[in-house]
Amino acid sequence: MADPNYITKEGAKRLQDELGHLRSQERPKVVQEVADAAAQGDRSENAEYIYGKKRLREIDRRIRFLTKRLEAAHVVTEPASTDRVFFGATVEVEDEEGVRSSYRIVGEDEIDLKRGHVSWRSPIGRALLKKEEGDVVLLRRPNGEIELTILSVRYLLDG
Repeated sequence: MADPNYITKEGAKRLQDELGHLRSQERPKVVQEVADAAAQGDRSENAEYIYGKKRLREIDRRIRFLTKRLEAAHVVTEPASTDRVFFGATVEVEDEEGVRSSYRIVGEDEIDLKRGHVSWRSPIGRALLKKEEGDVVLLRRPNGEIELTILSVRYLLDG
């Protein structure tokens, strides 16, 4: 059996919005462009037709992917505990040199390193899970180990 696909409420909404946009706007537009290009005649050398069909396949592939991910998704709406790090937590840490960082533990479909969103399956996500404020965790990285002290654990309320 496959591992669960945990996702936050915001992440699920973002995927549903993308799926809706692809189905209601993007795909119909490309279908019309392909139909218009096909009406021009010889399809074998018609770049608009060839590109349109390729784009349509990409859209259909993304729609199938999003549909499967949403069907398998387990939306996590509340943490098991608010004093420990669980899915959806925003964790502020400090490394050995005093550099502070903030990470939010999210699902695999929501990873955004620029915003500090890391997967619960990533090395840092796994290291932080079930820890609490004040704990020191050892993070194994390709360039060596580093100790991180958990400064705070908080959860976004109402998503």
